[in-house]
Amino acid sequence: MTAFDDLMAHNRETEALGQVMGRLGWDQETMMPRGSAEQRGDEMAALSGVLHARRIDPRIGDWLGTAQAPDAAGDAALRLIRRSFERTTKVPAKLAAQLAKTTSIAQGKWAEARKAQDVAAFVPVLDEVLKLKREEAAALASGGDLYDALLDDYEPGAKAADLEAMFGALRPRLVALREAVLGSEHQPAELTGNYPEATQIALSRKLAEAFGYDFSRGRIDKAVHPFSSGSGNDVRITTRVAEDDPFNCFYSTIHEVGHACYEQNISQDYLLTPMGQGVSMGVHESQSRIYENQMGRGRAFTGWLHSQMEEAFGPLGTDADAFYATVNKVKPGYIRTEADEVQYNLHVLLRFDLERDLVAGKLEAADLEEAWNARFERDFGYPVDKPSNGCLQDVHWSVGLFGYFPTYSLGNVYAGCLMKALREAVPGIDAALASGDATPATAWLKANLQQHGGLRTPRDTIQHACGFAPSEAPLLDYLEEKFGAIYKL
Repeated sequence: MTAFDDLMAHNRETEALGQVMGRLGWDQETMMPRGSAEQRGDEMAALSGVLHARRIDPRIGDWLGTAQAPDAAGDAALRLIRRSFERTTKVPAKLAAQLAKTTSIAQGKWAEARKAQDVAAFVPVLDEVLKLKREEAAALASGGDLYDALLDDYEPGAKAADLEAMFGALRPRLVALREAVLGSEHQPAELTGNYPEATQIALSRKLAEAFGYDFSRGRIDKAVHPFSSGSGNDVRITTRVAEDDPFNCFYSTIHEVGHACYEQNISQDYLLTPMGQGVSMGVHESQSRIYENQMGRGRAFTGWLHSQMEEAFGPLGTDADAFYATVNKVKPGYIRTEADEVQYNLHVLLRFDLERDLVAGKLEAADLEEAWNARFERDFGYPVDKPSNGCLQDVHWSVGLFGYFPTYSLGNVYAGCLMKALREAVPGIDAALASGDATPATAWLKANLQQHGGLRTPRDTIQHACGFAPSEAPLLDYLEEKFGAIYKL
């Protein structure tokens, strides 16, 4: 066997063990008995140690020094393995252990502080996490920008300065659109009533099938916080149910189906290789958002959803056009995960700016609440009412995920670009979506983006699919056209 063959065999086993680790996490969130938590922690810690040892195995460096790729896919594999190996070995083992321990404690402290509405109780441990993340960033950056080093974990190759320029162009038009929409006299009604859980779950399965989710290689379960887990031939999703809000279930399902279909549709040639999963969080989010928003909340598909809901639940007391407006209703709110398309990115941009300042040392943990509240009122026009609706609402910083937040908005930007290209390439998609068939759209996404997995860099993945460099313009144009029509601006 060649060095390349040896390296790929080692990596395949590591990828397989990583999938097992993911399955343990899925089980913990869905089916694991409550009394199993302590043992599961020991199991995951043991497997995590095995995985870490495999990822820093010195033989990887030797193999990378002599391996020759047989083709373009092999070149991509070497690039991804080298990147992972170099990043993993740059962080001292002691620091990695400190981070794991501190973030585990911090997550619990965050949950307690959030419940008690007590920011001060969370500040000391957040300060510890920050110090460790700055130390990790310094090890990874090798003299470069600290935030870029952390961002690279989630969106390889992205630079904060480029995102700042992109988001800077987003913010003023989003703020203006938000003000115009909320100031309009044409406000859609809200959906009211009771929608039984069993019926919601049954319809959510139908929605998943409409968007191409393969149940022979996946399943839907309930969880407090919906997520997608796995890749290749075992990709599972979860959803949640509120009997007075069926949209929560339906659009959580469609969102996670977007993530899951990306993983299911990657070429089988890349199974259990470095290319066999989504290339970045931003590209991943582009799939969940284009499924959920551009397709799932579009006029064509909501017309079909309206008919399906009336068949399942009885008359809704509204016609298809009014239902479309209701699905896309914009209203004031504090919570990022519950935000509509107009306001969602404003929530993300706030976090991006604050966490950059936290990593750079321009903002300390003790001053976070004041900075958050001031920025929120400036962007949204009303004050934060309580910490759980403010700086304590997200778990990300407690578990050290600095650099993750901007990928949510980057995914929306990518989705805007993809939808523009998709409409030009497949002009008949609305007719299909109106009959509950997303196949023409999802087939284009599979052929042009999803099947390639991690073959290309994130930005090149989007540019290859769209035929043009990604920018914020298509997303802004789409939002202004859509909500301008709904609200008769």
